[in-house]
Amino acid sequence: MKRALIVVLVLFACAAGASQSPSRAAQPPKFVKRIDNPWFPLKPGTTYVYTGRKDGKRGRDVVKVTSRTRKIRGVVCTEVDDRLYLNGYLAERTKDWYAQDSKGNVWYFGEATAELNKAGRVTSREGSWMAGVAGAEQGIFMPARPKVGQSFRQEYYKGHAEDHFAVLSASASTVVPYTASAHALLTKEWTPLEPDVIGHKLYVRGIGLVKEETVKGGDERFELSDVLHK
Repeated sequence: MKRALIVVLVLFACAAGASQSPSRAAQPPKFVKRIDNPWFPLKPGTTYVYTGRKDGKRGRDVVKVTSRTRKIRGVVCTEVDDRLYLNGYLAERTKDWYAQDSKGNVWYFGEATAELNKAGRVTSREGSWMAGVAGAEQGIFMPARPKVGQSFRQEYYKGHAEDHFAVLSASASTVVPYTASAHALLTKEWTPLEPDVIGHKLYVRGIGLVKEETVKGGDERFELSDVLHK
């Protein structure tokens, strides 16, 4: 039993990617039911609509925070439904699972993703993973109090899902169809699986993600155009 507890504590400490003292790192996070981190709030019934492009195609990304949950590693996670349409057809559908700890950090516990062709048939499930399965580990998606210079591993499933991010600015300017801000949070996104690709994301406090863009090695750009509340 003691050995199992030590393993769990080490896994959470490694996922956070933080350089803490052994005594502090040994404290496992306690999770809460809600996700109200102001930089990444996930209120059930909320739908975020993004418009833009990917690989030269017109895109519409519909992200819905559902009331469904899934218990992963003993943690009740909120399920988010993400559907990406390219040139009018459903090209990708994903279920993401998130949970927030008592300090306000939002953790990413996994995703089930599928790419589809124009006939609606699944062509790939690459990138799917779940914490605790086949060596996969949860990671921090959004810290409670993001600071410039912080860096975290969002996910880990060796060879399949290894996204990282770093906070570049807490006072970036952005204008998207839905809103505008001079105090947006700017992050740099990358993965060792695609070393030549770099992305940027912008978050607005009280709203969440408002813009994401590949700035090196790709062609993808989406901006928040609407937020719907059920």
